[in-house]
Amino acid sequence: MDVIRTAVIGAGKMGSIHSRLYHQLKQSNFIGVMDIDEKAARKLAKEYKVRPFTNAKDLLGQVDAVTISTPTVTHLELARLFLENGICVLIEKPLAATVAEGRLIVELAKKNNLIAAVGHSERCNPVVQAMKRLDIEPKFIEATRISPFPFRSTDVGVVLDMMIHDIDIILSLARSKIKKVDAVGVNVLAEQEDICNARITFENGCIANITASRVAFKTERKVRVFSRQAYLSLDYQNKTGTVIKAKPNIDIPQKVKEILNSNKPDILKMANWLQLVHREELAIDDKEPLRVEQESFLQAVADKKSVPEVTAEEGLAAMEAAEMILKSISEHKWQ
Repeated sequence: MDVIRTAVIGAGKMGSIHSRLYHQLKQSNFIGVMDIDEKAARKLAKEYKVRPFTNAKDLLGQVDAVTISTPTVTHLELARLFLENGICVLIEKPLAATVAEGRLIVELAKKNNLIAAVGHSERCNPVVQAMKRLDIEPKFIEATRISPFPFRSTDVGVVLDMMIHDIDIILSLARSKIKKVDAVGVNVLAEQEDICNARITFENGCIANITASRVAFKTERKVRVFSRQAYLSLDYQNKTGTVIKAKPNIDIPQKVKEILNSNKPDILKMANWLQLVHREELAIDDKEPLRVEQESFLQAVADKKSVPEVTAEEGLAAMEAAEMILKSISEHKWQ
């Protein structure tokens, strides 16, 4: 693989993780860190023995690809600068501050024939990767993502901060256009919503129920998927998952019905439902999601036939769905 000259824009928490990965990955020649806060840029750059920058323009001509890990409101401005100068971008989620800005980024990437990826790292979670390999057709999806207040990303509400991860995953699973959205949200600490519940109905009949909160007393990231092929119960945080496939269990409901309708239904009092059902633990590897994300991005930069794990178009689709949720929230204001 060709070695790609890389840089990180933004020296915050996510920027520091991306810097570590660019420093570690063999296909990356890590050039520098840029942040308008000179002290922060110098500190992070020193850790990985690269150059600090305080102006993104100073990176032009020196890099092939950058990760943009700055406040959402700056994404379009930075993406435009790099894409118009032949530099591929990986933009931390959400893609942009508005759908209109997201569309501009997608158009810029297409116009300049460059890779634009979005950092929906949860799509790279080993649990999601394992679920993708099952190639299921979901009919109902229930996702829960709650945590204590993070005191960061306060420029956006919980929908664009947290729920958008599950929106992106659900869109990739449902593979259908959205027919209807019903949502309710409430702000507790921030100006935008801190809690939200949304119900999405897709044109193919799939329904998704999503809950997100950043004012909870615990951290939980779980999803349950009901499909014709299997039932899945997944825990993103603990990287565990249980699968109940339809085929090995196809005779069990019929046998139970026959006994219930017989003259000896008391036999079932001795039965244990959990022992009757054939369950499997999902085969999950232990790859770091952000590493998978960065490797996929750099592979796409080096080989235009490859695509990043989450493209700008997919990031835009998630934003369009999030916008529908936010519109529904505004129509169901709590008094």
